[in-house]
Amino acid sequence: MDIDVRGPRFGAVVTTVVLVLVLVTGSTWLLAWQTLVFALGAAGRSPYGWLFRRVVRPRIGPPTEFESPQPPRFAQAVGLVFAVVGLFGYWLGTAWLGMAATGLALAAAFLNAAFGYCLGCELYLLVRRVTPRTE
Repeated sequence: MDIDVRGPRFGAVVTTVVLVLVLVTGSTWLLAWQTLVFALGAAGRSPYGWLFRRVVRPRIGPPTEFESPQPPRFAQAVGLVFAVVGLFGYWLGTAWLGMAATGLALAAAFLNAAFGYCLGCELYLLVRRVTPRTE
């Protein structure tokens, strides 16, 4: 079942705000929250998606464009990897690693939030093109 294209973009806006707050405050708890959100999103259970469906979409009207859920889920998994690296960086006392990994996740989220360009989705499509199918 395809999803409303505005949902992942809304999630990217919230993620951008959360990751900016992580970089400004250095809060590992906030990064841990975002890591959980990425994990749930990769499993197809994003809390930001739920918030979009329940609160935002009823106020902005029905969707006019849809997309496959697989590329955004893959993008969430990529975000999860960067968030986990960021958490380890902060927890191990190597703040530069935590900030760098968080900054990379932030850059990807910002691209989607501001311009509708999903870097993780593009990576998913690239991997699908170069991976031989065994059908």
